[in-house]
Amino acid sequence: MPEALLSDGVTHLRPAWAEVDLDAVAANVAALVALAAPAEVCAVVKADGYGHGALAVARAALDAGATWLAVALPAEGRALRDAGIDARILLLSEPDSWEETLRCRLTPTVHRPEAIASLGAAVRSIGGDPVGVHLKVDTGMHRIGCPPGEALARARAIVAHPGLRLEAVYTHCPVADEPDNPFTARQAERFDAVVAELRGAGVGDFLVHAANSAATLVHPSLRHDLVRCGIAVYGLEPSPALRDVGDLRPALSLKSRVSHVQHVAAGVAVSYGLRRPAPGDTVLATVPLGYADGVPRRLFDAGVEVLVGGRRCRLAGNVTMDQILVDCGPGSSVEVGDEVVLLGRQGDEEVPVRDWADRLGTITYEIVCGLSPRVPRVYLSRTIGT
Repeated sequence: MPEALLSDGVTHLRPAWAEVDLDAVAANVAALVALAAPAEVCAVVKADGYGHGALAVARAALDAGATWLAVALPAEGRALRDAGIDARILLLSEPDSWEETLRCRLTPTVHRPEAIASLGAAVRSIGGDPVGVHLKVDTGMHRIGCPPGEALARARAIVAHPGLRLEAVYTHCPVADEPDNPFTARQAERFDAVVAELRGAGVGDFLVHAANSAATLVHPSLRHDLVRCGIAVYGLEPSPALRDVGDLRPALSLKSRVSHVQHVAAGVAVSYGLRRPAPGDTVLATVPLGYADGVPRRLFDAGVEVLVGGRRCRLAGNVTMDQILVDCGPGSSVEVGDEVVLLGRQGDEEVPVRDWADRLGTITYEIVCGLSPRVPRVYLSRTIGT
């Protein structure tokens, strides 16, 4: 078994935890580095590393060859800096204030004239070397970014300020995870035209990046100088259409231990709503994980199974806030303390994250990001040092 490197030390207080395999993270990043070369890899660790733990993932990703990290909020970047991370950290949106961004040496994203002006003023008040800026261009996502026709004006505003320099121009792909969707090719043409216009205008020698995980995997022309990989770092495919693309290893498992065992007679219904009477005499196991931990209440209706003793067992009733009830079957020998796997592998069986996502009509991102902070993360590795 892998060695547990890090734990918050409280798993003994409640037998429920998420295991994060840092060797899997490292292997995924190494595969992305090899695939994207000569482009560099930026590991996206926003939202606490998609629920895996930003700091541990960041260290594993950097050890495996990533040269950049990306976060959504200045506070996320500050936490990495406070822990000693010295790598380049891209802030993916414009904050309300630039103070923390500059103090923590985060690389700013800008796209609005007001943000360029306020960033320039903040840099002027602090002093020091010019700050490298990444200009976001909206080529079809319509979330943030300047219109393509206004990119040159934005770039000129950046280079005109003595405290700023145009380090990169980038965009984001909304349907790169749909390999047959022609929109991505049209978007790439639009973005290439912007880059050509800026270079023709002589606004500087800047980096170019566009590829997210999906584009990195299946759209080589979008890799440019840097790729921003999020979900692939964690070993999860960006969409069902890319299920067999790339050699990715899921990093996260969700586990618990049986806290109570009882025998239930045929016809007895359990949990809130008393939804489903037992079809026959059976053994029920209580497991201390619930929807407050990120186990969706809809799992019962969706027919999701968990693993007990290497066997698939269905839920016996509605998920509650702190616990689930598992139908282990008649004659089961399950005991208090037995391991239960909600996500991950046990013996020859596996419940992948995609199983929950598919059954719930959502995406894998939502499942892993939805795991509650009250679930301790335990980090495993054979190769990565603390």
